[in-house]
Amino acid sequence: MKVFILGAGIMGTTFATLAKEIAPELEITIIERLERAGAGNSSAFWNAGTGHEANCELNYTPVDGEVIAVEKALKIHAQFNIAKQFWAHLIKKGVIKDPKTFINQTKHCTIVDEPSIEELKLRFREMSAHHFFENMQFSDDFDEIKSWIPYTMEGRSRDEKMAATVIETGTDVNFGALTEQMAAHAVNDLGVNIEYGTHVKRVHKSPSGQWIIETQNKEGATQHRADVLFVGAGGGAFPLLKKSHLPFRSRYAGFPVGGRFLKTSISPEEAENYHAKTYGKAKVGAPPMSVPHLDLRVVNGQHYLLFGPFASFNPVLERGRSVFDYMKAIRLHDIPNLLDVALENFTLVKYLVSETFKGEKSMLAELESFAPGLSKRFDWEPINAGQRVQIIKDGDLQMGTEIVVSEDKTYGTLLGASPGASVSPEVMLRCLEQLIPSIFTKGDGDKRKKEIFPEDNLETLINDADRYREVRDSVNKALGIVTSVD
Repeated sequence: MKVFILGAGIMGTTFATLAKEIAPELEITIIERLERAGAGNSSAFWNAGTGHEANCELNYTPVDGEVIAVEKALKIHAQFNIAKQFWAHLIKKGVIKDPKTFINQTKHCTIVDEPSIEELKLRFREMSAHHFFENMQFSDDFDEIKSWIPYTMEGRSRDEKMAATVIETGTDVNFGALTEQMAAHAVNDLGVNIEYGTHVKRVHKSPSGQWIIETQNKEGATQHRADVLFVGAGGGAFPLLKKSHLPFRSRYAGFPVGGRFLKTSISPEEAENYHAKTYGKAKVGAPPMSVPHLDLRVVNGQHYLLFGPFASFNPVLERGRSVFDYMKAIRLHDIPNLLDVALENFTLVKYLVSETFKGEKSMLAELESFAPGLSKRFDWEPINAGQRVQIIKDGDLQMGTEIVVSEDKTYGTLLGASPGASVSPEVMLRCLEQLIPSIFTKGDGDKRKKEIFPEDNLETLINDADRYREVRDSVNKALGIVTSVD
């Protein structure tokens, strides 16, 4: 079976690696527009690098009065546990020699001011009662919070009422470094072919039922034939879906959202002083990807602080593409949906436009509000983040990801954004189960899956505390994450 994958980011590379580990007989080719794997949205500074497991993100636990919904947080945490199982497997196999090349333990904190303290208390009570978050700590004591996240508290008045939670076993993940190491393994050990610097112009189905993939690179135009096609090309998945002639293509459109961060390099000693990712509360009308947070980043052994993100409205599907590419991806039937979304989410659109024109001075002022004194302590520079494209489905704007598979199981794609890369192994496993289910029933496919994922059932992880702790402690040990808290 010939399988083609479009995009050598974290999704496409994970899909290829998983597929070949489970079914070595598959012929897999990845086509990538850029010159190396993980160079797009997966690259280190094009995302925040948070190992999303719902430890600190308030938008994953919405509150309505005195009722907090934790279902989304539980699912994301379970998905991340499955992701860690896959990464631990790569380490045990020797594919990744040192886990610190891509994952580093970092406190996950949430901080709020006086109007939101009761909400955070409610969140803490509900979440810490579950075994996923049993090690979460809460405090409204100034000195204790300062000991957790000094850079957010040192310049703050002691009269200012604050509250925070912390989980010591959070992570910072360099998804670009992880993707590069997986791609090398896929090519050198698993026999995957990757064609870099190749642009996919169009995909369509032949009368014989195969997919025709029309590509262009510096050597000229080429056509490839695939029995199964998976499109993991980020925002680039939308125009390819539109050109596919699949019946459900008209249900989907893309809503692009850009972003920027403030970045500064810090010393190892300064990193030890602030070894955390600290999330606050999003502004009213802001998208989930715009929750303000101050993050320690570890990239190629160097330490950085990142603050942001600052959202922007930039009508492009991916960095490096033009507005014209986005316009070409819009069909007449998309226009009413786009207009409806703009009207129904006017506050969001207004927010994105205002953020687009925010200058460095205003960005530093927001940092100063989040962590008084920090804007002057380091030499900050604005950087552009990756481009995210949210799903518009049946006229509704959706803040998540969705696997879409054709009825004949020959075409699959992943649309949407956050939590994205953090849960890529679990999402790609589900995509494989839907798109090529035969690989799990033939030969040793299911046995190989169990070797990679000791426990891939979300409900088991959510409901069986002993099983969860057993799996968690095993994978954390392989990843260099210290589970116990003193």
